Amino acid sequence: MKRRRMIYEGKAKILYEGPEPGTLITYFKDDATKKATIEGKGVLNNRISEYLMTQLNAIGVPTHFVKRLNMREQLVKEVEIIPLEVIVRNIAAGSLSKRLGIEEGTALPRSIIEYCYKNDALHDPLVSEEHITAFGWATPQDLDDIVNLTIRINDFLSGLFLGAGIKLVDFKVEFGRLWENDYMRIVLADEISPDSCRLWDVTTNEKMDKDRFRRDLGGVVEAYSEVASCRNRCKARPEVRFWSNEGTRFCYAEKRRSRSAGKSHRQRAARARLCWRRRCAPGQGDRYRTGGAR
Repeated sequence: MKRRRMIYEGKAKILYEGPEPGTLITYFKDDATKKATIEGKGVLNNRISEYLMTQLNAIGVPTHFVKRLNMREQLVKEVEIIPLEVIVRNIAAGSLSKRLGIEEGTALPRSIIEYCYKNDALHDPLVSEEHITAFGWATPQDLDDIVNLTIRINDFLSGLFLGAGIKLVDFKVEFGRLWENDYMRIVLADEISPDSCRLWDVTTNEKMDKDRFRRDLGGVVEAYSEVASCRNRCKARPEVRFWSNEGTRFCYAEKRRSRSAGKSHRQRAARARLCWRRRCAPGQGDRYRTGGAR
């Protein structure tokens, strides 16, 4: 494909003008940092992100992904990126362990959502929902949509990876506003790969993500290849995972999209947040076994 005008270059990807208005081409680089590269990383991240975005699209989570073009490029819809990194933590690791003094590997009482303001000069500081709405980075309705989608993404990916023998420790996602004429909706953007997730072997807790590079453990490409092979070791489940009150046992319930029919956007988002907060309340974990995705 003829290379188009470059729109943006980041640490791990380059965005080029797409073949049609409203589209972009994402090129996955091998760069791990500004000075270090890992040969083959971009190819693997492209395949992993393609697979996960396709599976999320299949369960009704809207994404910017259109199709993979070749080994390193994929076609995506152009979106207005919301300047937030949305982080979901299921197990204590990384900066959470350092900030709060929690031993790495500790199962959290329930999954936690955090927000960071996307600003390299400020080193992506942690912010609250009050900061986000006060400074106009996102509206309360945008945040409702973001939380609702993030819950569904965490539920689905946790079950998907678990089927391949991998723990989803934590991950980072980004969202954007997709404009279709006068209609706007929030969609998942950027990528989902071992660059943006912490993934551990379910038996040995061996790290299978970018921490292998950060901590000089070696075997980065091998670990990424193992994650890429998960598409051959498991199939996407038509279920949604819910935490039980033990925090390590998983419950599955059939998706019931029809349960949200007739409810307003606000009602669905409020219900999603309520279920998220209660999921691991003492003695109440089993109450949500039969709840569907909202």
